Amino acid sequence: MTEQLYPIGDVARRTGLSVSAIRFYADEGVVPPTGHTDGGYRLYDVEAIARLELVRTLRDLGASVEDVRRLLAEETSLHDLATAHLVIVERQLRHLKARRAVLRTVVSQGGGARQVALMHELVSMSDEDREGLLDRFWSEVTDGLAVHPAFTEHLHGLRPVLPEEPGTEQLQAWIELAGLVRDAGFRAAVREFFHTSFASPEAATVTSPEVMARVEAHRLVEAEAGEAERSGVAPDSPRGREIAGRLLASLAGLTAEVTGAAPETAGLKRALGEPDPVVDEHARRAVAKFGDVLDRFVALTETISGRPLPDPHDIGASDSWVAAAVAAL
Repeated sequence: MTEQLYPIGDVARRTGLSVSAIRFYADEGVVPPTGHTDGGYRLYDVEAIARLELVRTLRDLGASVEDVRRLLAEETSLHDLATAHLVIVERQLRHLKARRAVLRTVVSQGGGARQVALMHELVSMSDEDREGLLDRFWSEVTDGLAVHPAFTEHLHGLRPVLPEEPGTEQLQAWIELAGLVRDAGFRAAVREFFHTSFASPEAATVTSPEVMARVEAHRLVEAEAGEAERSGVAPDSPRGREIAGRLLASLAGLTAEVTGAAPETAGLKRALGEPDPVVDEHARRAVAKFGDVLDRFVALTETISGRPLPDPHDIGASDSWVAAAVAAL
């Protein structure tokens, strides 16, 4: 039984390719015709039609004629071809998302041609370029800072991680962050903050890994005390006294780490129960200054990395609650 052959017009209707495209693939040796009529017209069998349908699919996915020819000649596999083109498509998709972020930023915020060009440059940076920009920022603001080397290394680690497939909000946040760290005024403000905050001779000690670990542990206990107060836990209840005991122990460990000497318990209880208004005001000003300088940097970093923003309620208990809990010990 002779296999049925189809004229080029029928093949075009079956494959969705134009007649000229089918002729082109034949002339290029990609899918030659199965035979010809006596008049020289091209004819195709079912297998050739199936190959042409594959050609159309691959071309729609961005494969070159040479890629298709190699695949049909079994010089490469469909998996390898698809893998290579997936990389290309994903790269193109990232570029399109970056352009969308720039355009949305322009629509929402405006800006001249120079600003648009700058935004496009920032959002199109490679991973290495982004890391280099942030490395230069932290190197400048910490240059000459008399702190423990581990603390400087910790600051260098305060940077966002842009995911492989960032959303528009993350790209817009990166545009803003990159502009922020390039701003000379912002860099000067951050540098002044750190050099003013760590100007004391004890700066290297209080920024050591051991002390910073104690500070973080104490912060967690303070946050737990704050949650207990907000939940209605009475300071003189068993739970309140238990938290107060851990606050006292944490403060003792922190003091010993800084001074190198065992603290006097009565003095620590007095410090928790009767906060020094001068020290307390100094601490509030330091926190406020940090917020003024770095709050936006931190918020943008969390947005870019896809992490939730810090909980504004993650704060310690009031002085009165802590004083009452300590007094009940």
